[in-house]
Amino acid sequence: MSTSTQQSQQILDLQNQLSILNTTILELISWKANVVLSPALATGTLNSGDAAWMLTSTALVLMMTLPGVALFYGGMCQAKNVLSTVMQSYSIACMISILWFMFSYSLCFSTGSPVIGDGSRAWLVGTKDVQNQQSPYRLGPTSVSPLAPTIPESLFMTYQLTFAIITGVLVCGSFAERMKFSAMIVFIFFWHLFVYCPVCHMEWAPDGYLSLHGDLDFAGGNVVHVCSGFTGLAASFVVGPRVGWGVLKMKPH
Repeated sequence: MSTSTQQSQQILDLQNQLSILNTTILELISWKANVVLSPALATGTLNSGDAAWMLTSTALVLMMTLPGVALFYGGMCQAKNVLSTVMQSYSIACMISILWFMFSYSLCFSTGSPVIGDGSRAWLVGTKDVQNQQSPYRLGPTSVSPLAPTIPESLFMTYQLTFAIITGVLVCGSFAERMKFSAMIVFIFFWHLFVYCPVCHMEWAPDGYLSLHGDLDFAGGNVVHVCSGFTGLAASFVVGPRVGWGVLKMKPH
């Protein structure tokens, strides 16, 4: 077989592979659109296997933060700052949990604008119980989200809470040992509401801007890592370097 024939065959093989890849991507986008936009899926039957796995996943993500990231950051700072650094992670987890139950879950996953949700799920009310139409304004054990029609919405809400927690905790590592505790709490409070919630809604909500444009984020690359990474970078520039950096010994304990 001549060289030109081999090259032609290789080009044809590459074109076939690209065609298959393009078809796969289009099918994924179509599948996601059907899942998040079809109201009929919200009446699906709850699946005990899906619920069991999501409970396990929720516990794993939470343990990544408490004690995972908390001990990791504590081990990288000086001995005198271990307690404060660890308590930053625990305090952020507590504060974001309260905000999530109050209104953050609604801002992230209720329908509203392409940028932010509305208050229909604030205080965990307004979620429709598909098996009890007489009480559609409370979060019942059989309430489901269109994004996860086979598990209780209370489980879906808790699972998403763990991602909101770890994103905030990742940010505080960029200014460890350099920010007062009170200032850190205020900063994370407003960052969660004005940065995390809009990004989460745009990416994962059924009517989110990025979701409607076919963006697929199954692992939280945009919502968690890009969001926390750029926030941490900006925060580190604003706070500035440690006092005595390069002069005093600052070995981790």
